[in-house]
Amino acid sequence: MPFLGQDWRSPGWRWIKTEDGWKRCEPFSHTLQDGNNQLNDISHTVVWLLWIQKSMLVWNSVHIITGDDEDEEIYSTEDCEFAAKKRKKDHFRSNTDSQCFYREKWIYVHKESTRERHGYCTLGEAFNRLDFSSAIQDIRRFNYVVKLLQLIAKSQLTSLSGAAQKNYFNILDKIVRKVMEDQYNPRLIKDLLQDLSSTLCILIRGVGKSVLVGNINIWICRLETILLWQQQLKNLQMNKQVNNGLTLSDLPLHMLNNILYRFSDGWDIITLGQVTPTLYMLSEDRQLWKKLCQYHFAEKQFCRHLIPSEKGHIDWKLMYFALQKYYPIKEQYGDTLHFCRHCSILFWKDYHLALLLKDTGHPCTASDPNTCLMPVSPQHFIDLFKF
Repeated sequence: MPFLGQDWRSPGWRWIKTEDGWKRCEPFSHTLQDGNNQLNDISHTVVWLLWIQKSMLVWNSVHIITGDDEDEEIYSTEDCEFAAKKRKKDHFRSNTDSQCFYREKWIYVHKESTRERHGYCTLGEAFNRLDFSSAIQDIRRFNYVVKLLQLIAKSQLTSLSGAAQKNYFNILDKIVRKVMEDQYNPRLIKDLLQDLSSTLCILIRGVGKSVLVGNINIWICRLETILLWQQQLKNLQMNKQVNNGLTLSDLPLHMLNNILYRFSDGWDIITLGQVTPTLYMLSEDRQLWKKLCQYHFAEKQFCRHLIPSEKGHIDWKLMYFALQKYYPIKEQYGDTLHFCRHCSILFWKDYHLALLLKDTGHPCTASDPNTCLMPVSPQHFIDLFKF
């Protein structure tokens, strides 16, 4: 049967069989159609009148508030822009507070389509589904999550989806609150906020050259929030601990020296050396900085950048910070994400459950799961989702 209709993309006409033959079914007559057109015209007129009345009321309220015809234009430009900006901020903050977090401990990382699964896993999806919100409450995972956020801020911020970007700033808000309350490692958060603000400034200036998900005003509000966080951390005052028991200064020198030798970050050694004159003396030990250079860098690397002191000896402290500009240092974390090579699953490993229940942390089908696990550094986490 041939297709009957005005357009080949339309569903066609409906036909009814009568005694006189087939007739096309009309949904409504022309009189009803004319009546509907009149009703539509009346409804549009009523809406137009209501809109004019509402505009007059708003104009009168503005006129009463200003009390001066010359200031009316100033009010309509400056105060209205301020009110609109405030509404955007309130709307953004309400959306941020209502954002939910996933509580999953693992995610399947698939990079290509198969007969069983179609699609692939992105960085934003993994960032949303893995439980980073609870990970920052664990002191062993805190530095790991902060370093991951810093790497994303430097290079991968525009690759996140809108939901992942909102989740990113929600987790960052929780980190700043935790640092303000616990005063734990504020230097690390300051570096993260500095890199993030620099990236956002570049993206906002060249908005036409890069991909920014969402309104530009939302990103400006986010940048203002970051600047506010930076100011709060700058004004952060460390509370003096009142303790009548044994303190760090009461420990013998060999124990203090062993503590310093366990640090892997040079800035931590300098910070601890500012506590007491004894710790300062121990933190300036040449052998300490030599061990630190040998731990982070190969012999060929620091042999190229030898810095002698005034006495003719090698200044290992200056060498450490000089080599840090040219070569990456080794990263140490209390706990990291793990990747199972057998299952291609990325997950948080719970060591308490692993000891008590022999739980691997993910549904693994390998005969010996522990041989298939490998720790994932923050840079490796990002490299897993580069296609």
